[in-house]
Amino acid sequence: MEVAMARRPTGAAEQRPEDDEYFELVAKALRVCAAYRPKFGKGKKAGLTLEQFQQMYRADPFYNWVGLDSPLMYAAHSAAGGMTSIYRQLGIGCQWLVHKLLQDQLGLSAEQASWQYEVPVPGKKPRTLSLDGRITLGDIPDPSTKARVKQWVEATYEKVVLAPETRSHIRGAVFEVRQGYKSKDSKRQNADISNASNAYANLYVPVLFLLSTQIDSDVGIRYTQARWLLLTGTTGGPTTESTYAFCRDVLGYDLAGFFERNAARFRSELEGVLTTLLGAK
Repeated sequence: MEVAMARRPTGAAEQRPEDDEYFELVAKALRVCAAYRPKFGKGKKAGLTLEQFQQMYRADPFYNWVGLDSPLMYAAHSAAGGMTSIYRQLGIGCQWLVHKLLQDQLGLSAEQASWQYEVPVPGKKPRTLSLDGRITLGDIPDPSTKARVKQWVEATYEKVVLAPETRSHIRGAVFEVRQGYKSKDSKRQNADISNASNAYANLYVPVLFLLSTQIDSDVGIRYTQARWLLLTGTTGGPTTESTYAFCRDVLGYDLAGFFERNAARFRSELEGVLTTLLGAK
């Protein structure tokens, strides 16, 4: 069953009061990338400057002979590592944004919108793990909002093939937020499958919340088989499949409209970061 439509915000071209705050959450994470410096296997926390890189490569006879001490080589390393940094930091910014949205739209505190759990470690203190967001139905103060979210949670049961005897005990949903998922890192996947098991053990439906449509098909299949609800960055479709439909019709906030309104600002911010990373200084 699909959830009822929530009130839609104003049109995409009109700036809204929260735009600056939400924009800064993502932009702050992206700006970290501009300070990226390649490490060249030296393990220095801050990475090497161009001068340090050239000093190291010029001290290596072979690298010096073939010209690997070129500033363009430094720029290539910076761009390669910086690209990974951009994807990572964009994901972090999206985590901050979604966590704030859950608070603002559902009337939750920062603590209520967060979720962590402990796992036993033999001979050591339990290890604390966390996901990026949480909705506990009992924490939502507004009755109509609570009813709308509850209807959505119940709509997820068929998607994740949840056993009927378990459904009445579900407390809400927990969210792992990412900008996209192209990696086939088995360690990350195994950790997320464990997260899903712990989510269900704590009576939450686990939701993989992607801002883009970028996910490897094999990875997507593995997550859905582990009973994650997969939301991807399509702008239309059911709220149990589309990230932006979920935000609009369940949370009551047009997140796609926010990105459309602020697209020029985001493009300018990223352009500045890329210009810095691609420079040889």
